[in-house]
Amino acid sequence: MTDDKCNILYTIGHSNHQMDDFIRLLRQNGVTCVIDVRSTPYSRYCTQFNRESLALDLRTANIEYMYLGKQLGARPNDARGYDGDPANFEHIAQTEEFKLGIQSLIEAASKYQIALMCAEKDPLECHRFILICRHLRQYNLCIKHILQDGSIEEHADTERRLVKMLKIEATLFEPQQTEADFVEQAYDRQAQKISYGSDELRKTHEKVEH
Repeated sequence: MTDDKCNILYTIGHSNHQMDDFIRLLRQNGVTCVIDVRSTPYSRYCTQFNRESLALDLRTANIEYMYLGKQLGARPNDARGYDGDPANFEHIAQTEEFKLGIQSLIEAASKYQIALMCAEKDPLECHRFILICRHLRQYNLCIKHILQDGSIEEHADTERRLVKMLKIEATLFEPQQTEADFVEQAYDRQAQKISYGSDELRKTHEKVEH
């Protein structure tokens, strides 16, 4: 799907960027609204990205700020979001809260040039790609990832990079598998790798509160 036939949706990880550099990356891609999808919108080491200061700096730069971490975050408070220890991304995606968050995101994309923001610099290591973007493919969106060095990676290329990283390929037992099959396997496998456990959620809340 070409850019002129769909709304562009960017994703970005704040990583350890200085705020001026972060805003420069947003501006050079025409971003007018940042949607924060962190469950806990605070950073111990990069305090410039704490929710209140981030929102102020963005709005000073004429960029809107929207927080959807409660709806689209990777660390649900609902214990049913955990399958054993790690968070179950597929369960999260089926919750009413997540679906409402997706609708809010789609509505925002019709009004603004949006960028989904989380913390991790590489989308392969982040739920913004593994959970959220996986469930945005049915919509009229051209998804692009703003990488740490400012380069842009098309979503399909990010999926191929994930498959290559996980070394997923056809086997003698399932020789008819397609590239789409490999992508789905890669999403499932990476979701298991990056999902958070309930103990990690509790510790994160304790760090924030104290």
